[in-house]
Amino acid sequence: MAVVLVLMLIVAGRVIELQVIQGPSLAAAAFKAHTRNVTIPAERGVITDRNGVALATTVQAENITADQKLVKDPAAAAAALVTVLGGDKANYQKRLTGTRRFIYISKGVTPQVWAAVRALKIPGIFSEATTKRIYPDGQLAANVVGFVGGQGAGLAGMEYAFNSELSGSNGTMQFQQSAQGQQIPTAAQSETAPVPGVGIQLTIDANLQWTAQQALAEQVKAANADSGTVVVLQPSTGKILALATAPTFDPNNAGNSPSADLGNRALSDAFEPGSTSKLMTMAAAINEGAVTAETPLTIPASGDLSVGLRIGGKVFHDSEGHGIEKLTTTGVLARSSNIGAILTAQKIGEVKFDHYLQAFGIGQPTGLRFPGENVGSLPALPNWSGTTFPTLAFGQGLSVNAVQAASIYATIANGGVRVAPSLINGFITPSGSLQAAAAPTSTRVVSSQTAATLRSMLESVVSDQGTAPMAKIPGYRVAGKTGTANRINPTCGCYQGGGYTASFIGMAPADNPALVVAVFLTNPRNGHFGGVLAAPVFKKVMTFGLEELGVPPTGTLPAHFPTTW
Repeated sequence: MAVVLVLMLIVAGRVIELQVIQGPSLAAAAFKAHTRNVTIPAERGVITDRNGVALATTVQAENITADQKLVKDPAAAAAALVTVLGGDKANYQKRLTGTRRFIYISKGVTPQVWAAVRALKIPGIFSEATTKRIYPDGQLAANVVGFVGGQGAGLAGMEYAFNSELSGSNGTMQFQQSAQGQQIPTAAQSETAPVPGVGIQLTIDANLQWTAQQALAEQVKAANADSGTVVVLQPSTGKILALATAPTFDPNNAGNSPSADLGNRALSDAFEPGSTSKLMTMAAAINEGAVTAETPLTIPASGDLSVGLRIGGKVFHDSEGHGIEKLTTTGVLARSSNIGAILTAQKIGEVKFDHYLQAFGIGQPTGLRFPGENVGSLPALPNWSGTTFPTLAFGQGLSVNAVQAASIYATIANGGVRVAPSLINGFITPSGSLQAAAAPTSTRVVSSQTAATLRSMLESVVSDQGTAPMAKIPGYRVAGKTGTANRINPTCGCYQGGGYTASFIGMAPADNPALVVAVFLTNPRNGHFGGVLAAPVFKKVMTFGLEELGVPPTGTLPAHFPTTW
């Protein structure tokens, strides 16, 4: 009897301990064991072109997960999953085996795929709502838009530069689940709603972008060039309507492309502009009143290493040999004379010339907030050697990226006012309204009269007497400049073996420019002259752009300045 009484007291004591003393902690542990916290992903903001065409958007998706303790037969479950998901059966079996209560099996599948997996009725297999970033038109503007990584964060382009704005804030949901892993409908649950990300409306025009990419890719292939870029600018606003790069990539499968193709060469690659830079030389001299469009210059003969213009112990040459020439300043542009550019720059001196180079934005950021931008270079005036000044006059010794180079011509197209280039029209709020981006800064570089004179002078480049008759567009006045610049060979720091940058930058209509189109081909092997390789791309892109914007044909006649005297 005493023994029984002792046992009863022990049991009673244990019950009291479990219910009264340990009860709350045990209940809490049980609650925690059956509580599941789920992240509710925020919808990433859309990226569109200027007309609202989606370039990057987000769709609903599912992550397939597993509770290893509830999987009864990992081998059989793996065999079943392969029939829907594909992949490696052994890998699935490994991930289904063990005691982990949560593990990912597959991420970012479509709702339709999850429905097929759910229909298999495999114990221990669950889903988790998520989202997936898609790029509806694949390569279209890929080097501008960029792409996201496996965790949904931006890794390149605008996706990276504006990742925090696009991402939004994830929400959470907490609920109770049964021993089989199913949500208990009658149990209490709490939820914090996600905050969607802000969208971005770019200045890019999808149709013009596609045309630029196609024309550029064809010419890069035909010229056997390493790469190429096209920039289309609206000079009055600074808006970039196209920013094409070749080779490019598909952001839906970015990992399948070389890393060199994932950036944006129009901003990341800096190069010596060569003869397209002569526009700045002529602009400075005309604006200072040192020359006019018809100022006569005597160009000394240019030929072998000993024949040319000797300055600072170095002999400067033109790209092709010739005897003594009598060119006007317009003729210097039309025939792209290096010596003529040097003689023109000498009329204003180093200090004033340096001032204008800086005013055009050389060596300065574009302000686009684009990752990996190379701002180029301009040697500080105190560091100029005896040959720096003449070298800069014809476009060597300084470097620019493609957007900077296009902006120089946009300044002249816009009456001498440089408008900072922009890629963003505005930000799209979660409610769908558009908040316009801040207006770009504007800086007057040369007078409107100087700019008008230069546009007329540049028309001579596209004439039969110039270096780019292939840039002509029937019905429109076209002004522009070719470039065939030597590239630095990084192995020796010299020009030998570095190849060329073939370029053409132009505007139309020349009397009231609506667009500036800049074309650059890096290290072409089937020819190297900008007037032959880049000008035809300009013509295709500019022709389409004028039609896209509804710009009527030119109704005025060009002013013909003499090229010789």
